[in-house]
Amino acid sequence: MTGNAENGDRRRWSLWRLAGWAAGALMLLLALVAKQFIGEVNWVDNLAQTGGLIIGVGVAVELASRKTGEAAYRAAVGLALGSALLLGWVNGAVGIIGSEGNDANLMYGGVLVVGAIGAIIARFKPKGMARALFATALAQTLVAVIALVGRLGSPYSGPLEIVSVNGFFVALFAGSAVLFWKAARGRPAGSDGTRETPWPSDVP
Repeated sequence: MTGNAENGDRRRWSLWRLAGWAAGALMLLLALVAKQFIGEVNWVDNLAQTGGLIIGVGVAVELASRKTGEAAYRAAVGLALGSALLLGWVNGAVGIIGSEGNDANLMYGGVLVVGAIGAIIARFKPKGMARALFATALAQTLVAVIALVGRLGSPYSGPLEIVSVNGFFVALFAGSAVLFWKAARGRPAGSDGTRETPWPSDVP
């Protein structure tokens, strides 16, 4: 039964990989063709950026797959990177707090820095990465609270828009944290009594 379940997981993972690579490549191809016939328009650039975003996340997930075969860890890496790239793209393109020229949007750079520093401190181990992504979700929440209390989005972004957009990213980062935590719990017990064994990088 366990072997059948693992084979089923591998097949589903292969299908998701194929769909992701195909979607990214198709978007880039469509953007290239559209640019030849339509010219430089916003939706063409957005299509190309989205395709590049998908492919970039795919490359990162492939690298994570070589480090570990755990599906939860792969999914957590993909969700974390995809969320961070999407946050940067949306914030840079249209802005989340007010317009894209609003200096308050610079606070989202701090959100990404929190995640990056947390990942480095965790040395990319799943348990530490779970804490790092929870901290990232907390930082995202803090930015939303500051924007609401200070009315930094006025007059372009109302409270409902700020809450909904930031809540969406909080959910993404928190979801990644849960997946990392699941990956940590699924690992065999180590010599220190925890369920997390050393990574290859920890072995002398």
